[in-house]
Amino acid sequence: MTVIPKIDKNVAQLIDANLDRAREGLRVIEDWCRFGLNDKDLVLTLKNWRQQLGINHYEVYKSARSAGSDQGAGLNHPNQIKRTKAQEIVSANFARVQEALRVLEEFSRVFHPELSKVSAGIRYELYDLEITVLKASNCKKRIEKLEECKLCLITKPDREEHDIVLAAVKAGINMVQFRCKEGPDNEILRKAKDIASICKRYNSLFIINDRIDIALASKADGVHLGQTDFPIETAREILGSEKIIGLSTHSLEQIKHAQSKDCDYIGVGPIYESNSKPLQEPLGVNFLKNLKPHINIPWFAIGGINKINLSEVNNAGAQRIAVINAIMNAKDPYLASKELLEKLK
Repeated sequence: MTVIPKIDKNVAQLIDANLDRAREGLRVIEDWCRFGLNDKDLVLTLKNWRQQLGINHYEVYKSARSAGSDQGAGLNHPNQIKRTKAQEIVSANFARVQEALRVLEEFSRVFHPELSKVSAGIRYELYDLEITVLKASNCKKRIEKLEECKLCLITKPDREEHDIVLAAVKAGINMVQFRCKEGPDNEILRKAKDIASICKRYNSLFIINDRIDIALASKADGVHLGQTDFPIETAREILGSEKIIGLSTHSLEQIKHAQSKDCDYIGVGPIYESNSKPLQEPLGVNFLKNLKPHINIPWFAIGGINKINLSEVNNAGAQRIAVINAIMNAKDPYLASKELLEKLK
């Protein structure tokens, strides 16, 4: 196809530069979706967009290229060297592509209407795809943090709750589950936001027990559900794909069923008698010994675990544990957290 009318050389240079910029930015995002997110559908979408722009990257644009006389060539912004995280790089390239496509849309409208149309179409679709990719990236980050977790602190109402959680995360605990079943919702939300701010400051996962509404309002990393709470499918529909969902299980049958659902981790217990689950029959430490072949997602042993019996639980195959009283009732929550973490290594 011939571009008509005859294009001004400066405009041709401008279109060439922005076609390169858009295609390069799309390739950065595409490779992140390929290697970082392992999402074939996103990769195919981005590849298709690159091809559409490539088809319209005419020789008349390339022949007008003059890198030597380009006053903007090689110019960098100080913020570029500050981008060290994948998500920051991906976000910057989304902005880069969107800006380049806008330039192409404007300057090719008269000379090359097909390119203008393609640029506008990609740009509008890119806004939605950016949200999809960033949500997937957030999910990946949370799942990686979850896999690193060895010890989850489950809170209970306490006048010193703020200080206990702060001491625990300072000690190295990187997952906190906020558990508050009584009191007015506005007070529960206030406490949840307070604990959430601590976890964010120390890069720890913040999970809400049972309450999906509180999880959303406090911008938690996810929610932990019991067997009689909202179904996993409903929780996922409400929370979205980027949030973590955990589920309590009390039998091998429930463990197998949980893994057929869209949950990210499970709690297994109670292992010993527990004040938080007084009516639940303890599974016993021997129950843990044959679990490995049956679980393919992260799982936490829970229920009556403390520094005295932790070695027994650990030796039975539990690499992750969740505790309440072992830290919440400790005279020194910081040292108690450190000691439990050391025993899990």
